[in-house]
Amino acid sequence: MMNPCFVLVLALAGAASGAIEKRILGGRSCDKDRQYHVQIESVQPGKTCGGSLLNTRWVITASHCAEQIVKVTLGKNNDVSIFTKALSFFKGSSKKYEQQIKIEQQFTFKGEDGRPHDIMLIKLNEDMSGSLPTIKLPPVGCTKPEKGQQVEVGGWGAKKAHVTAKPSSSLRCASTEIKDCGENDKPGTQYFSDETTTMCAHKPGVEACYGDSGSAVEYNKLLHGIIVSKPTDKCANPIVMLDICHYREWIEKTMQEH
Repeated sequence: MMNPCFVLVLALAGAASGAIEKRILGGRSCDKDRQYHVQIESVQPGKTCGGSLLNTRWVITASHCAEQIVKVTLGKNNDVSIFTKALSFFKGSSKKYEQQIKIEQQFTFKGEDGRPHDIMLIKLNEDMSGSLPTIKLPPVGCTKPEKGQQVEVGGWGAKKAHVTAKPSSSLRCASTEIKDCGENDKPGTQYFSDETTTMCAHKPGVEACYGDSGSAVEYNKLLHGIIVSKPTDKCANPIVMLDICHYREWIEKTMQEH
């Protein structure tokens, strides 16, 4: 899922053909929003996701986005001039923005029964600058957005879900609405989930595509969800997310202990 491909499939009578065309109508350019967004790619090509920078040392994403050596790229959507980027390159500091992360620095939540959940914290190799934008977490003891509330989603997912599709040229954002989850709206079967851990969102034309997994779900400017939809051959609507509030204490404890 890269560009958060929020895609609307419209039947358009083309100038000469009448074929069905996919167009990004549910989303918009994030512009200067979501500067905390990071890109996560497996070292062995084939898997790409989003994530969010929580502080100078920690990134949060979906577990299925990693669980192997990954490359984490930070600052892709930062409002930084070409001159500043060039200066960082010559100083050698640009290497901090692209880090290879070993499995030992990846922490997946596991319940009392030992089953993993599709949420992961990644510890970076070194601290990033304190000036790099981060996203704030809701307070411990928070509750997930109620049904009918509007949430913000985004990502760098491909415009088409298939792994061969090219990623979007810009980070894309969209609003969607919290809805009830259907029986099959859940993370992959290797991960535990139930109504206390999962939430779903649906809005016509707003979909999560290949490369959008792991990206943040914002509510009131705070990180309230992680996209865990895992589209491969088609985009996902409704969008399935894990509820950050359920994992809030674990997030704090993990960052403190490691």
